[in-house]
Amino acid sequence: MMKDYSLYSRGGIITERNADYATIRVRIPAGVLSAAQVKQLAKLSEKYGDGSLHLTMRQTAEIPHVSPENFEKIAKALEKNGTPLGAEQNEVVNIMACPGTERCKYANCETIDLARKVDERVFGKELPIRLRIAISGCTYMCNSPLLNDIGIIGRIRPLRIPGLCTGCGTCAKYCRQCAIALKNGISVLDESKCVQCGICIHSCPYELLKSEYDHYQITVGGRRGANPAVGRELITVETEEEVVEVIDRIVYWVYRSAWSDRLLADQMDEIGYDKFAEEIRKKFGPKEKAAED
Repeated sequence: MMKDYSLYSRGGIITERNADYATIRVRIPAGVLSAAQVKQLAKLSEKYGDGSLHLTMRQTAEIPHVSPENFEKIAKALEKNGTPLGAEQNEVVNIMACPGTERCKYANCETIDLARKVDERVFGKELPIRLRIAISGCTYMCNSPLLNDIGIIGRIRPLRIPGLCTGCGTCAKYCRQCAIALKNGISVLDESKCVQCGICIHSCPYELLKSEYDHYQITVGGRRGANPAVGRELITVETEEEVVEVIDRIVYWVYRSAWSDRLLADQMDEIGYDKFAEEIRKKFGPKEKAAED
């Protein structure tokens, strides 16, 4: 049987300090596994690794201490398990996501299926740089999308209808930004402090607060590490389909424009971010209503 030497250069195979062994990273979009998949990963670790699993900060798993002679066998077994080889080189790496509306009471949008759609479109694409993507269902951002190369955040712009507020103060109590105050028996929002988290809408016991604009905020150029940087807001869109399309275009822009060996945050202006942002906003931004006759 001919040996598959291409496996040695795959991003999911990471040479360890002792170069006689490698750690195998798997692909798990949003970090969601079935119990059966977890059991199989444990068996594969016992068979080919050292019997342990390492859960990474990017919501994937690694099997440490695998010998090169077992690369092909473990790669095939992982593929069969629905947890194929992952990525960690200059490519799109594992897509992160919080639990979203399926489980989190603070979430404004579904995140798990969205992460899978993004994964299907862009995961593993070869790039000049490593690209990290994170999806958060609300502005509390437990998985720090603003510190990723691409961040997606579910937001809600609250709408207060004059004359309906009972002045109970519940929304003011729950607002973490102290953006709501009671004045003359009604709640008043300070929009300069509002982060569009939607908690005031969820907390209103009389369901009098509504959403004026459910949307996804997409940011670009975040960075972790010793010198963290917050990503810049690129655009807000309303549908999952638009999110996937915008991300696909960001990845293609990076592929065509980015310089190797530099973080995206460090070269945004040099590679024409402003021009790219203008094109994206023109394509996906709010459409002006046609003038009435």
